[in-house]
Amino acid sequence: MNVCLGGTFDQFHKGHETLLEKAFESAGVHGHVFIGITSDQLVEKKGEVRPFAERKRAVEQFVKKKGWALRASIKELIDTYGPSIDGDFDAIVVSPETKPVAEEINEKRRQRKRKPLQIIVIPFVLAEDTRPISSSRIRRKEINAQGTLVRKE
Repeated sequence: MNVCLGGTFDQFHKGHETLLEKAFESAGVHGHVFIGITSDQLVEKKGEVRPFAERKRAVEQFVKKKGWALRASIKELIDTYGPSIDGDFDAIVVSPETKPVAEEINEKRRQRKRKPLQIIVIPFVLAEDTRPISSSRIRRKEINAQGTLVRKE
């Protein structure tokens, strides 16, 4: 199975790891995973996001550590959808937050007479305070990349 996913991948964290693990599990041992990482231009409105090269390096290191490098393509996304609309994919892996984008992708695929993607939604990965782990929470120093609360002295 060919699987795609995309994201900013800033402050690489446990939620990102879970998303990638689900994508490779869904693809199966002979499948391929396309990982789209948003360009610096697309994330300008999000505030202080690490440069694309740093974000890409973090994803590459995780994929390599897991032994998945030969089954992955990691590319820059210069628009919201990347190759997901016209690409030869079977499924897309998303978080609850990005499920609406996957539904938009499927609508655009239907309009172009392409088969819709299976949408695989992973639940939010929760920090120890039971709120979702997010890059913005890490940037604000509320939690670390594993979801542990940062204790203020």
